Amino acid sequence: MTLEAVLKEIGPIRMIGVLGMGYVGIPAAALFADVPQYEKVYGFQRDSPSSGYKIAMLNRGESPLKGEEPGLEELLQKVTAAQKFACTADFSKIAELDAVTLSIQTPFLNKEDLLPDFSALMEGVKNVGYYLKPGMLVVLESTVTPGTTIGIARELLEKESGLTAGVDFALAHAPERVMVGRLLRNIREHDRIVGGIDEASTRRATELYSPVLTLGKVIPMSSTAAEVTKTAENTFRDLQIAAINELALYCEAMGINVYDVRTGIDSLKGEGITRAMLWPGAGVGGHCLTKDTYHLERGVQQLGKGTLDYPANEPSLYVLARHINDFMPTHMFRLTKDALQRAGIPLKGAKVALLGWAFLSNSDDTRNTPAEPYRDLLIHEGAVVSVHDPYVAEYPGVAMVPFVEEAIENADAIVIFAGHHQYLTLKPVEVKQLSAKEHPVIVDGRNLIDPDIYIHEGFVYKGIGRGDKNNHAIRTP
Repeated sequence: MTLEAVLKEIGPIRMIGVLGMGYVGIPAAALFADVPQYEKVYGFQRDSPSSGYKIAMLNRGESPLKGEEPGLEELLQKVTAAQKFACTADFSKIAELDAVTLSIQTPFLNKEDLLPDFSALMEGVKNVGYYLKPGMLVVLESTVTPGTTIGIARELLEKESGLTAGVDFALAHAPERVMVGRLLRNIREHDRIVGGIDEASTRRATELYSPVLTLGKVIPMSSTAAEVTKTAENTFRDLQIAAINELALYCEAMGINVYDVRTGIDSLKGEGITRAMLWPGAGVGGHCLTKDTYHLERGVQQLGKGTLDYPANEPSLYVLARHINDFMPTHMFRLTKDALQRAGIPLKGAKVALLGWAFLSNSDDTRNTPAEPYRDLLIHEGAVVSVHDPYVAEYPGVAMVPFVEEAIENADAIVIFAGHHQYLTLKPVEVKQLSAKEHPVIVDGRNLIDPDIYIHEGFVYKGIGRGDKNNHAIRTP
């Protein structure tokens, strides 16, 4: 019997499982559960000491994700009240399902050797394989190295189940394309890349995702092409950020304002003209941009070994971009050190108020936050760092200060690392009073404040790309 015949015998998708209750899995499960033709959606979450708390919260219709996530908690309340969604640690329920998606992180333990840590994802794949039944659809949503779906994921599913992919069950890769702070909107409105290992798998995965889409449409392709699409689109975004970050460093060195230059470049519009100017900043964080370049590089090294035509002895443009973005927290450290020196304050023993631990504005997402290497550099040099974030209550190894005023009190330097709305309301007069310094330092990593107002109050200002202000005369009000 062909896979087409098996799927026809099973009938429409009615029961769905989502493995991984995080920034991707939670909104995806809620949206699946809100589709009328889907009868039940299970969110699978290990009952571990670190994340088992999510199970009870989700079953009460509460979102464990902090930060601003429009509509998510209301949708969770709706689908749990209707008994269409439930979170569970009982993986045996996979046997009851028609389709299973996996949204589990795939970090790199060592970026130098390009070896990803697939342990958590493969544990999930193994669980699915153990309970896999004929006619099921399995979809990897996790960002993976190109070749993973048709490679180790397929092999493990077949080994655990005794079934054959493309014959007994459907297998596809449909990468998530979301950003924290707009999860529901992104899933509904972005086009969905769907890549099956064969045409039947692609059609079955298209059937799964189509009812959730509002403005978006399904773009079908092979599983490997889908894997490359996801890793490449994040690699290109990282490259664009690196380009503006490098330009910001150039503008600082030349004594001009990168934002003036950016406005000028962005003004050139017309048929066939695309500049795609992004914004410079204190660094790039998150789970995706910090690693997807390495997934792409590893993919071409494995799948394109011996066939890649590339300039001899030249480094990868994409990896270089990654290194530039990784450098920005170090640059923020140098700006802080220089500003303190201008204010006559030794770095050793200085108190630094670090504002914003999450990597993204108005979010609680601290994954690979660029604030951490910045803090480490300060502590290594003997500074005292007080960290505040309105959305982050705790972080391993870092004492979080609950109130921004407490962080700023007696601070020699105030450093903005995340563009949270709360920091927009800071008033230089009040900040200076709290700092109790004649010339407190303010370092802006997100172009959040007006430098002239702070300079007028006697602050020593430094900002990313602000070569026009970074060497200003220090004013005594």
